[in-house]
Amino acid sequence: MKHIYTIALLLISSLSFSQTIRMEGLITDSKNTGLEMVNVMAVNKVTKAMDSYAITNEKGKYFLDLKVNSTYTISVSFLGMQSTQVEVVTATTNINKNIALQDGAVELDGVEIVREMPVSIKGDTIVYNADSFKSGTERKLEDVLKKLPGVEVNADGEIEVEGKKVTKLMVEGKDFFDGDTKLGVKNIPADAIDKIQVLRNFNENSILKGVENNQDNVAMNIKLKSGKKNFWFGDLTAGIGVGMLDTRYLINPKLFYYSPKYSINVITNFNNIGELPLTIQDYNKLTGGFRGLTSKGGSSFNVTSNDLGISLMRNNRAKEIETQFGAANFSYNVNKAWTLSGFGIISSSLTDLETISQTNILEPNSSEIQSTENRKEAAHQKSNLGMFKLSSSYKPSSDFQFDYDVLAKISKQEEDAPLVRESIVDNISTTETINTTKEQEPISINQNLSLFYTLNEKNILAVEMQHLYQEEDPFYNANLKSQPFNLVGYTSGQNRNDITQNRFVKTSKIDAKADYYYMLTPTSNINITLGDTYSYQNFNSSMYQILDNQTINELDNSANQNDVTYNFNDAFLGLHYKILTGKFTFTPGVSIHSYNMTNDQLGTGFSQNFSRVLPDLLAIYQIKKAESLTYNFSYTNSFTDINQLAEGLVFSNYNNLRKGSRTLENATARQHSLRYFKYNMYNLENISAFLTYSKRIDAVKTRANYDGVNQSSAPYNSDFADETLSGSGSYGRSFLKNYKASFSANLNWSLFNNIQNNVLIENESFTQSYTLKASTNYKKLPNLEVGYNLTINDYANSVFYTDRPFAKLDYYFLNSFSFVAEYEFYHYYNSSKTVDNQYDFLSASLIYQKKNSKFEYKISGTNLLNTKSINDDSFSQFSTRTSQYTVQPRYLILSLKYNI
Repeated sequence: MKHIYTIALLLISSLSFSQTIRMEGLITDSKNTGLEMVNVMAVNKVTKAMDSYAITNEKGKYFLDLKVNSTYTISVSFLGMQSTQVEVVTATTNINKNIALQDGAVELDGVEIVREMPVSIKGDTIVYNADSFKSGTERKLEDVLKKLPGVEVNADGEIEVEGKKVTKLMVEGKDFFDGDTKLGVKNIPADAIDKIQVLRNFNENSILKGVENNQDNVAMNIKLKSGKKNFWFGDLTAGIGVGMLDTRYLINPKLFYYSPKYSINVITNFNNIGELPLTIQDYNKLTGGFRGLTSKGGSSFNVTSNDLGISLMRNNRAKEIETQFGAANFSYNVNKAWTLSGFGIISSSLTDLETISQTNILEPNSSEIQSTENRKEAAHQKSNLGMFKLSSSYKPSSDFQFDYDVLAKISKQEEDAPLVRESIVDNISTTETINTTKEQEPISINQNLSLFYTLNEKNILAVEMQHLYQEEDPFYNANLKSQPFNLVGYTSGQNRNDITQNRFVKTSKIDAKADYYYMLTPTSNINITLGDTYSYQNFNSSMYQILDNQTINELDNSANQNDVTYNFNDAFLGLHYKILTGKFTFTPGVSIHSYNMTNDQLGTGFSQNFSRVLPDLLAIYQIKKAESLTYNFSYTNSFTDINQLAEGLVFSNYNNLRKGSRTLENATARQHSLRYFKYNMYNLENISAFLTYSKRIDAVKTRANYDGVNQSSAPYNSDFADETLSGSGSYGRSFLKNYKASFSANLNWSLFNNIQNNVLIENESFTQSYTLKASTNYKKLPNLEVGYNLTINDYANSVFYTDRPFAKLDYYFLNSFSFVAEYEFYHYYNSSKTVDNQYDFLSASLIYQKKNSKFEYKISGTNLLNTKSINDDSFSQFSTRTSQYTVQPRYLILSLKYNI
C-alpha cells in the first residue's frame, strides 16, 4: 500500500489551485430561449491567455471559473447567429450574467477571435483543438489523445470515445492503415496535429447513412497544421545503447505527405530493445476494414484458425526481441469521382522466451487438484508477417457508389521450444525433457465488392459480396520420453517418442446480400434483405512416428488421419422496419433461413437440412443530443466449421489430443444488451455503461478425459445451457480546466458446462476489473497522472488478485527540455497466498530540443529497476495456470532525431 500512498501524495502536491470565482448564466436568442452547444471563452486581457471555456447545456446554461481581480473578454459564438463579446471585471464574489445573441451570422464590427475553443460540437462531430491540450512533452498522437476529455487510449493503441471503440482512423479525410488505430496512434507526430475530429454515427457510405443504424460507429479524423500540407514531414531517429556489454540499437524513420490529390505514409522500425510496432495480436485483428455481411441475418459461421499458438509477446514482455518493420500507406484521387488507396506491411521478428509455469488439473466440480504439470520452457521464435490491401472507391454522384477491396495476408512462423516438465500425479513426481517444433505458413485473400444506388428519394438499393480464400498448413513435432497416448499402429518401447503431424486446411467462403430500402415516410423505412453464405472447406491431416533407429512408422490408420470436405450453405430472407417517433427509434426485424450442411469423411457423407426463423430488435431512446439508451435483442444460430467435425485425431500439443464429431448440430443464442451513454459538454462529463446477457442452447462443448496431465477430448452438443452476464461502466470528467479524472469497472460472470472423465462439471467464473485515474494538464507546471487498477479472477473457488498502482510524470521546462517518467507496480497473489509476487517497471526519458530546431537529443531508459520477470494467470474449463515470464533487462538508449 505504500506505493498507493506515495502516488496520492504526488498527486496532491501537483495540484495548485489559484483562488477563483464562478461566472454563470444563460445564453439565449432574441426570444429569450436558451441555446444549446454555444461556445463561450474567457480571455484574460492582461496575459492574453484563455483562462476558461464552456459549452452551454440544453437549457443554455454556462459557467466559467475565473481568477479574482482580473479583467476578461468573454467571447460568445454560435453557428447561424451573430457573435458577441462582453468585458467582465472580477472581484472576489461570483458573477451571474445572461447574454442574448442576435439572429444572423454577420460578425459584429471590431470583434476579434483571439483564441480557438478547445472543444466544439458541430452536429455529430466533436472537434478538439490539439494545441489547447498540449503541454510540450507530447511526441505522438497517443500523447495528445490521452489529454482530451472523453477520450481513452489503452496500451494496444485502441481508442475509445464515449465508451465506444474508434474503428477507423483518418488523416485529412484519408484512411490511415484501415482496420486498426495502433499504427496511427503510435506514429503520427504530435506537432503536426491541428484538430482532432471525432465522427459519431459514422457511415462510410453516405447513401445508407439515413437508413441504417450507425449509433455504435465512431471514426476519428486528424486535421494537420497548414505547414504540414503539401510538404513532406516526419522524423528520422537513430539510437544506440550506452553503458551495456551487449549492443542495443534503434532506427526509426517516419515520413508523411498529404495533399488534396494524394497522400503517402512510410513507417519503418529496426530495433532490438523490445519495441514491437506490430504484434501477432495486432496482425490478427488488422482486418483492413472488412466487416461481416451476415451480421444482420442472424447466423454466425466463423472460420476458426488452425494457429499453433506461436504468439509473440508484447513490448518488453520477452527475454529478447529483435524486430524489423516496414509499412506504407497511400491514397490517390484519380479524379473527383474515383479514389485509389491501400497499404503494405511487412514485419520480421526474432523472439526468445523463458517461461516457468504451473498447471493444475482440477477434480470435477471441485477446486481440489487432480494432477499438476510444472514446466520450465525456453522458446525461440521466428516470425515473418506480410499484409497488403488495395481499395478502389468510385462515386460519380451522391446517388451511386461502387467499391472494391482486396486484402492479402501471408506469414511464416517457426518455433523451437525445449522444455523440462515435471508431472505430479497421486503425489508421484516424474521429470523429463521435451522438445517441440512448430511451423506454419498460412495465407488468406479477402475480397469485397459493394454497390450502392439511390433510385429516387423513396428507393435505395445496396449489393455487397465478400469472398475469403484461406490456406493453413501447421506442422507439429514433439519428442519426449514418455508415451502420452496409445495411438493405433504406434510402436511402443522406444527410448524417445518422436511424433509428427502435418495438417492442411483450405477454405473458400462467399457471403453475398442485396438490400432494398423503401422510404415509407421521412422517418420510417422498410428494409428487405436477400442473402446467402456458402463455404467449402477441406481438412487433411496425417501422423508419423520416427523410431529410435530413425525409420519412419506411418500411422496411416484411419483413426490417425483426416480427409474431410465440408459444405455449408445458408440462404436467408430478412425483413426490417425502422421508425423514428419522437425521441425513440425502433427497428424490429426477422430473418428466415434455409440451412444445408454436408461433410464427407471415412468414405461416407452426412447431411443436415433445416429451416429457422430468427427475430431481432433494436430500440434507441435519444434522451438528449448527447445522451441515449440503446436496447438490442438478437436470436442467433451459430455453426461450427470443419475443425470440430473432423473425426481423425489431431495433436493440439504434446499432452493434448483431440478429435471432432461429424454429427455436431448448431447452437442457438439469445442475447440481450443495454447501452447507456451521456456526454455533457457543459461540465465535460462522460458516462457510459453496457450490460449484456447471453444464453446459449446446444452449445458445442468439450468432453475431456485426463490420464494424469495428458488430455484427450472431443466436442459434443451440451443439453445444458451456457450463460454469460457482462457489464462495464465508466465515469470521466474534466474540471477546473487543468484536471481530468475517471473511474471504470468491467465485470464478467459466466456459467459453462462440460464433461470431464465422464462427469458433468459446472464451471462458474467471475472476473472483475476496476480502474481509477486522475491527471493534470498544465502548460508551465509538471503534469502528473496517477491511477490504480484492481483485477480479481474468481474461478473454481480459486481467487487471484492483481493490484496495479501506476503513475506518469511529464514536465516541459526551460523552453527546451522535456522529462517523462512512467511507473507501474504489480502485486500478484491468490487468496491462500500460495502465490504472492511483486514486481514493478520504471521508464524515463530526458529530451532536449531548442525551439524551432530540427534536432532532438534524447536519453531514455526502460526497465530502470531491472525487473527480471512478470507473472500471469489463466483459466480453462478444466484447469488453472500460473506463469512467470523472463523480461528484457534495463536499457539506456541515446538517440538523435531529425525533424523533417
